[in-house]
Amino acid sequence: MLVVTLEHAIAAPFCTRQLADLGARVIKVERPGEGDFARAYDTRAKGSASHFVWCNRGKESLTLNLKHAASRAVLQELVERADVLVQNLAPGAAARMGLDHASLAPRNPKLVVCDISGYGDGGPFTEKKAYDLLIQSESGFVSVTGTPEQPSKAGLSIADIAAGMYAYSSVLAALLERGRTGRGKRLEISMLEAMSEWMGFPLYYTLDGQPPPPRAGASHAAIYPYGPFACGDGRKVVLAVQHDREWATFCDKVLHRPELAGQYKGNAKRLAERETLREVIEQVCAGLTGEQLVERLEDAQIAYGRLNEMADLWQHAQLRARARWTEIGTPGGPVPALYPPHHVAGEAPPPMGSVPALGAHTDAILAELGRSADEIARLRAERAV
Repeated sequence: MLVVTLEHAIAAPFCTRQLADLGARVIKVERPGEGDFARAYDTRAKGSASHFVWCNRGKESLTLNLKHAASRAVLQELVERADVLVQNLAPGAAARMGLDHASLAPRNPKLVVCDISGYGDGGPFTEKKAYDLLIQSESGFVSVTGTPEQPSKAGLSIADIAAGMYAYSSVLAALLERGRTGRGKRLEISMLEAMSEWMGFPLYYTLDGQPPPPRAGASHAAIYPYGPFACGDGRKVVLAVQHDREWATFCDKVLHRPELAGQYKGNAKRLAERETLREVIEQVCAGLTGEQLVERLEDAQIAYGRLNEMADLWQHAQLRARARWTEIGTPGGPVPALYPPHHVAGEAPPPMGSVPALGAHTDAILAELGRSADEIARLRAERAV
């Protein structure tokens, strides 16, 4: 599969990186001299930006100045050979260059075109620029996240990730359909709609004007006890009690207070009395180390997780035991990388290509398209590539 992508930031690059991880050839078209602006977010990964390294391994970088007619001709030729075109340019930009599905389908009827935007075509927000935090806010996510005193965004780009994953799965579905029909199609992915879909629980929770779920920090807003508790040694353990059978076991084997099981039976009762229960649970946890609490939870078979920092995740025993780490190249040198979550038992690991330097594959791709060395040199002299 050949995937051509006009992408920047996170949503589209995250989608196309998944396709590269499955073995597709992904050609990333970038602006000469600057490239994807996510390249400049930081320099934490051997001189490259952390976001860029995460979302762009396994791709080829082709620089084209799309204001130049010769560069637009190169792109048109490339797209006519492609299986998939993904773009998240500013609203309307791809169509103005003739890179919309309606313009491309007559010349490449098998092409799947995936347009990713903030708000989708049509409606009063069509032309608005959209970035992750703005969509987190517009979708209501920020209103239900954080503490009672302070709303908060997510610690990573979840609106971009949501849109990228819906784009990825939609492209795969469209390719499966093309296998039966022989024809491609246009896909339209909106960041707002992706995040609004993820907001299904709080939406239904407020059906018919009911109050929204309270902001509960790292605890669950609608299930209790379900969240972090501090132990006497400073470690925090996140525990989850989902139903009354687990609650009874938790009271008996973890709290050593079996009488609480009947007193606070039913999640609704525990939610209503969460402040009183928090004091009881915190008092018990304060008398235990983190490992002692974990031992009790293990014995009771109550679900739990440690409140890990990034340093802990780098060393996570489960990821190491399952050999989920490998190494990829970047312009500044090799860095560790996690294999993608799809895992086929008994097969070789997925391809994990390098993160490309800006324009690293330009000459090779132009030559593949039939441009001579003299033509490539002229394009460079004209700043077309």
